[in-house]
Amino acid sequence: MSAVPASWRFDAIGTTWEIVTERPLPEEVRREVTTRIDAFDRAWSRFRDDSDVSALAGGAASLPSPEDAAPMLDALAAVSEATGGAVNPLVGDSLDALGYDAQYSFDDAGPLAAPFDWRERLTWQDGRLALTEPATVDVGALGKGRLVDLVLGILILTESGDLTVDAGGDLVVRGRPQRIGLEHPFDPRRAIGVWEVTDAALCASAINRRAWPSARGSTLHHVLDARTGQPVRAIAATWAVAADAMTADAIATSLFFDGGPRLAHEWGVEWVRMTTDGRVEWSPGCRAELFVRPDVGPVTAPVSRPNSLGR
Repeated sequence: MSAVPASWRFDAIGTTWEIVTERPLPEEVRREVTTRIDAFDRAWSRFRDDSDVSALAGGAASLPSPEDAAPMLDALAAVSEATGGAVNPLVGDSLDALGYDAQYSFDDAGPLAAPFDWRERLTWQDGRLALTEPATVDVGALGKGRLVDLVLGILILTESGDLTVDAGGDLVVRGRPQRIGLEHPFDPRRAIGVWEVTDAALCASAINRRAWPSARGSTLHHVLDARTGQPVRAIAATWAVAADAMTADAIATSLFFDGGPRLAHEWGVEWVRMTTDGRVEWSPGCRAELFVRPDVGPVTAPVSRPNSLGR
């Protein structure tokens, strides 16, 4: 008879984590995990007054570069280029303007486009993270995936058996395959399919998460087109499977925009997405088991389709 897996659940960075291992994690490993998560949050959270990105937003011209700056910002630069600037790490002030701020005020002041020239304003070189003028950095497009990878890196040093790290839907699996349901964005009681994941990461994003009503009569959410500061309207949910969670998270974000499928093809990432009118699209060769009509099929990459803003 196989042993019952051990599950460790806790809250961090605004979501619920679950780490499943073959044996209970030693206390020193748990401390190392929580310390690493806190260090990442202290560097990158725009919801903390004591974070590095809050210091930059408050006027600090530069500071010692957090150790994750290069891999994350290099990847964000590639995603930004692929999506025509729709993804932008200086989108934090745009989120604040719509009410998704450090106080969770949800007070909508109207859309605010992120700086289109962010590559000239934000630099990460010679051990420094710097801005030419104050702005709010937001790495939400791939940051949680990066942190999942960092936690996995700690665990695999001591855990040799089956292992799952799940941070609110962004997860990585090592060992025994796991069948993951793809939650319907309009009905959390249903799934649009199941994806069996083996030694890989699956990340998801959806407009029904972190959504709030606007005084202007519309519903707002956290997935913005940085070029306009407006929430996306054409894509409802995305899922991506890659070798690591940061890559899967980045592609899950990019799939809300033109250029996302092309970038996924270039990076060798499988994906599924659902439009707001209920259509399901997926990448060629995608191994997800999808509950869809037989008259729809994969989107051949590269692909270009108008997004919700007609660009």
